[in-house]
Amino acid sequence: MDIRSYKRLIYYLLAFIGVFLFLVFNLLEFELLSEEGKIDNLSDAFWYSIVTLTTVGYGDLVPTSTGGRAIGYIMILLSLGVYGLLIGQVSSIIAKIKENKKIGMYGTDFKNHIVVIGWTNFGKTVIDQLIKAGRKVAIVTKNRDNIDLLKELYQDKNLFILYSDYENFELLEKVNIKKSSTVFINLDDDTEKLVYILNLKKEYDGLNYTVTLENSNLKQTFMSAGVTHAISRNEIASRLMASYMFEPDVALFSEEILAFPTTDSDYDMKQYKVLESNPYKGQQYDKAFYDLKKNENVILLGLVRIENGERVVYKNPSDNFNIKEGDYLLMLMNQKSEKNIRKVFQLHEGV
Repeated sequence: MDIRSYKRLIYYLLAFIGVFLFLVFNLLEFELLSEEGKIDNLSDAFWYSIVTLTTVGYGDLVPTSTGGRAIGYIMILLSLGVYGLLIGQVSSIIAKIKENKKIGMYGTDFKNHIVVIGWTNFGKTVIDQLIKAGRKVAIVTKNRDNIDLLKELYQDKNLFILYSDYENFELLEKVNIKKSSTVFINLDDDTEKLVYILNLKKEYDGLNYTVTLENSNLKQTFMSAGVTHAISRNEIASRLMASYMFEPDVALFSEEILAFPTTDSDYDMKQYKVLESNPYKGQQYDKAFYDLKKNENVILLGLVRIENGERVVYKNPSDNFNIKEGDYLLMLMNQKSEKNIRKVFQLHEGV
């Protein structure tokens, strides 16, 4: 409930207490004047009043005076109003709690998840892949109508939805944005995205930001603004289309490995971090290549190493290249092999 609702409830409660005490003391006064009255002390007056208001009606104490009975009638009628008020308030509180939960007001404890700012048809295709890959996703939308649609589309425990104005940066704490792995800015216009990122970074600097661009010429501008990944949708589509024209099998395979596999025979390119306990830590690249192919039916394509704070990709490095702790191995595998790799690497894919 909001502050006004709480205040209104308090006013109702104080008014009821005042009327209740007024009736109790007057009931006692009427009954003390009656020769047949059984309510002869304050305790009895309270007992009778509470039993009457709660509609329990034991009948052990009843008023005998005319004034006492009149007050008894008032309490009987008052009990109907009290119950109506209580039921209405309780129903309102329950409805408010359900509504707040639905729109994300109680927040989430997701960590290492993807925060998506904005909901569009393109965003849906991205989220589809993330959910299939088992990643936790928190979506922020300013359109109330989107919530029911999202709930219907993704009945998944890995999805959290927050209804909020995008400019309300404090409310983004509800999606645990500081603990996210990536913030995907999924707004409609490139200029709007750039302004939003600049303002958002003032509140949440040091996070990984990803955007898709309509205008590929703005890529360097976004990178200078602190965006981690700026991808042009048109550029990717044009490359894939050109590939289909002169090497259709390569294009088809590329499209397949970019999507999340749905069957054991589907292939996907994945990256896994090398932990301290990883059996391939310290091995030469060529030996790891053959071992992975022989033991897990996985093809090692390259690795990523953090050097001077930058991610450097080594594509099929030389044979004497040693794998270090903290490297990310880039591998091609099917869904069946992935289950084994998870056990060997003792973690899920991704950064």
